[in-house]
Amino acid sequence: MSPRGSSLLLSIFFAVIVVGGLIAERIAGAGTALTVAVAVRTALLLGILAWAAVRMGQARGERRVLWRWALLCYGVGFVGLLLYTAQSELGARLLGTPLSQSAPKLAVAFQALFPALLVLSLVPLALLEASAAAMVRAPVLETDRARGALFSGLGVGFVLVFAFSAMYVATQLDVTWDLSYFRTARPGESSRKLVRGLNEPLQVTLFFPPANEVGEAVAQYFNELAQESPQLQVERLDQAVEPTRARALGVSTNGVVVLSRDKQRELHTVGLDIDRARGQLQRLDQEVQKRLLTVARPRRVVYLTEGHGERSAGRAAPGQTERPGISQLKELLRGQNVEVQSLSAAEGLGSEVPRDAAAVIILGPEKEFLPEEVSALREYLDRGGRLWIALEPEGPAHASLLEPLGVRYLPTTLANDRVYFRTTRQQSDRTNLGTDSFSSHPSVSTLMTLGKQAPVAFLGAGAIDPRVPPPPGLSHDVTVRSDKDTFPDPNGNFTEDPGEERKSWALVVAVQKPVSGKEPARAVVMGDVDALADGVLPNLGNAYLALDTLRWLTGEEAISGTVSSEEDVPLQHTREQDTVWFYATVLLAPALVLGAGFFVTRRRGRRAPAVPEGGAR
Repeated sequence: MSPRGSSLLLSIFFAVIVVGGLIAERIAGAGTALTVAVAVRTALLLGILAWAAVRMGQARGERRVLWRWALLCYGVGFVGLLLYTAQSELGARLLGTPLSQSAPKLAVAFQALFPALLVLSLVPLALLEASAAAMVRAPVLETDRARGALFSGLGVGFVLVFAFSAMYVATQLDVTWDLSYFRTARPGESSRKLVRGLNEPLQVTLFFPPANEVGEAVAQYFNELAQESPQLQVERLDQAVEPTRARALGVSTNGVVVLSRDKQRELHTVGLDIDRARGQLQRLDQEVQKRLLTVARPRRVVYLTEGHGERSAGRAAPGQTERPGISQLKELLRGQNVEVQSLSAAEGLGSEVPRDAAAVIILGPEKEFLPEEVSALREYLDRGGRLWIALEPEGPAHASLLEPLGVRYLPTTLANDRVYFRTTRQQSDRTNLGTDSFSSHPSVSTLMTLGKQAPVAFLGAGAIDPRVPPPPGLSHDVTVRSDKDTFPDPNGNFTEDPGEERKSWALVVAVQKPVSGKEPARAVVMGDVDALADGVLPNLGNAYLALDTLRWLTGEEAISGTVSSEEDVPLQHTREQDTVWFYATVLLAPALVLGAGFFVTRRRGRRAPAVPEGGAR
């Protein structure tokens, strides 16, 4: 086909008139020169539109389709220029008044539409003509190819319009969005139970200025907590307005929460700036609960035995192996309004356990207790005492200490090659047991409620073997069990050998013994002290195991429950979970992508039309 039927030259002339006309109008400025420039541009464009319409009428077949699409692009560009002229000085003279005054919303719409229409005219027109020019000498014009170029131009045009619109909005609206996760902690179950158990009024005073964002969040927390009991009274003050009241409560600035009862009071500083106070607000329930316990409950004394190689918060003694300490456990105990003291033979353990002991905790002793110390602990149990014993396979079995409780310790490390926590990615990790098998005993009530959300980690545990049936007067409850695939590993090869039985082993046993005229004696025996050690205790399941054990031993199981926190916590996966994620990301995800691509290409292949005989080659 002759190139004379092409619209390429006319399209180039159209683009030159559009761009040149806009430049000439800007140069002309105002007055007669502007009128002449707009008139000449409009006349030329109308001439182009008329000529394109005539050529479309004369053309035949596919060439007629191309002329129709070119004429459509010319028309869109011409309308865009008309919208531009309507809001210019010439438009104001023609309409009698500026459009921005007579119809301000319409003027804004025209101002946004005219560049969009010009882009949607010139970009598709350029790609259409480029496609048509490549086929100008072809015996058969491929309208599908030209249509694809036209639609590609429209797509590019719309992308440009969207991009410039987004940039304009971003520059005009100076707004920042914080998309990070943040929410103030709500009252947890344990805090609610504490408030329900109040038998005397407890005053909460919030010192925040009016309309402070942090103050509103704190007030919402305490107002929700106050619904649990009328004994909790909440008041909000401004320290600058009430300096005398603030001074009486020991407050010198705003951003402070005071919990007080009689002469006892506890302060918690939250702050006033929302960005700096986020961490405090996310941990608000934990901090409030600590202070509630201090104000609402009497302080208890818990003794930690020493002198037998027990775990401690300090460095290991000379000649002892460095092992994880218990500083985090001590901090947790103090947060529960517990005074922690040491107890050794030199401090009276050889004769009698102090009368003020709410509980005695024995953590991983490497040596046997003296007979006098065992006798003192037995007498302590006989008068309703509370014992918390956590052992480790590397130490002795402590038969004399456990015999009155009707249990024995099997000091053989347990392993599991299917369900365990990976820490070093070595075979030795198989002794890092993880379990979510809990009984309904009060010492694990929170763990039972949380279930799989809070597995407990035992890093090198031995098993507890309760006597069946238990000795007269004793009751046993296996509160925590290992996974059913756990086996003893006496040779330390971390692999099941013949004779090593796979089963669910008892890891924690709660013991109760009635005492005449007193509260029953209670004891908890754990097969692993590392479950309470630094680095492991922050695990959610281990923390609740320690908390609920302490509360059951001290007779405060009524306030056991979850503590609300909105802090981010690290994800921990067992070996099975790691395996699932590995195969899902390495095999499953690529297989899905390849399968989807194969399905789409096969469908396209079935729908592709056959090339007619004698067609373009």
